[in-house]
Amino acid sequence: MSNAQNTLQKINKVVLAYSGGLDTSIIIEWLKENYNCEVVTFTADIGQGEEVEPARAKAEAAGIKEIYIEDLREEFVRDFVFPMFRSNAIYEGEYLLGTSIARPLISKRLIEIANETGADAISHGATGKGNDQVRFELGAYALKPGVAIIAPWREWDLNSRESLMKYAEDHGIEIDYQKQGKKSPYSMDANLLHISYEGDILEDPWNEAEDDMWRWSVSPEEAPDAPTYIEVEYVKGDPVALNGEKLSPATMLETLNKLGGENGIGRLDIVENRYVGMKSRGCYETPGGTIMLKGHRAIESLTLDREVAHLKDSLMPKYAELIYNGYWWSPEREMMQKMIDESQEYVNGTVRLKLYKGSVTCVGRKSDNSLFDEAIATFEDDAGSYNQADAEGFIKLNALRLRIASQKGRKLL
Repeated sequence: MSNAQNTLQKINKVVLAYSGGLDTSIIIEWLKENYNCEVVTFTADIGQGEEVEPARAKAEAAGIKEIYIEDLREEFVRDFVFPMFRSNAIYEGEYLLGTSIARPLISKRLIEIANETGADAISHGATGKGNDQVRFELGAYALKPGVAIIAPWREWDLNSRESLMKYAEDHGIEIDYQKQGKKSPYSMDANLLHISYEGDILEDPWNEAEDDMWRWSVSPEEAPDAPTYIEVEYVKGDPVALNGEKLSPATMLETLNKLGGENGIGRLDIVENRYVGMKSRGCYETPGGTIMLKGHRAIESLTLDREVAHLKDSLMPKYAELIYNGYWWSPEREMMQKMIDESQEYVNGTVRLKLYKGSVTCVGRKSDNSLFDEAIATFEDDAGSYNQADAEGFIKLNALRLRIASQKGRKLL
């Protein structure tokens, strides 16, 4: 909501997506000062690897009376990460959508809390240059069309770290200066699926990322010299057991992250196209997701019909783009999800994967629903299972249009 809109609509209560960090702590005070409204804070644990409970004390110190701190790790993986991975979604050929897929869940809870507390607005700390503002707000509008949205970074003039620090000092907002001094130079976002890095030397696409930047994985050069073998069981396209042990969705991803990180798996350095129009260079670590994708494609190769698999692959870029751009709650994504989920009915079985110095290789797969027929595929005597002479007519029929075009003078050379 812009300042112009503010003159037309009085905001009484707003739900803020609150991390407890400097930016959102300032936003609490800024909302009170500029909108004269009550603030509700919402802090989600989606596996970012940092303790979220301290946000409660910070919110209380800021005078917040309604404080929501929630562990959403299982819901995040079960209802958002796993459905996305059933599609094998990759944005622009490389990015596994780690940040993108977390935003619809946060939007959903912001709106649910707004409904529970009678708030008429939500607020977030996303900047006006990035994708997250779009993702948060598209989701919010889809779930509550009349909600007001306050995005301080699009309104205030606090456009530097110095100005933020001065605002905090002027308004008595406590800052952990010791922690600030140890702050990473990168803009980072983490959840159970990935951690991302932007800014600092990464703003020049020619600069190689510093090795001490990476937090979840060792470099492939420093990974163990012996490979790690694992077996992942899939049911309807979702990984449900690791080395014979049933695991919850969040525990599965957390465990695969550890195994992948130990073997130097999941590092990525890309320049991507943001929805708002600019190119952005980012580095990502997605060790567990990289393993899950390889395993899922392996079990699909055994169990999916050829045309179903190819149709699914042809639709994947659009599906990935919808998630990247913030359209998780759109009817087209939901329609595609139903088709994707239907395709996973027989995607059941086990894959054996080798993790070695940054690579994931499928070295075995089995399924009771396998469409692989050894009797037909064999190079040995197939006992009449396949008549090779049939291939002659098949080839001639498929060549018919090519032969006609050539006969009519449409030369290729």
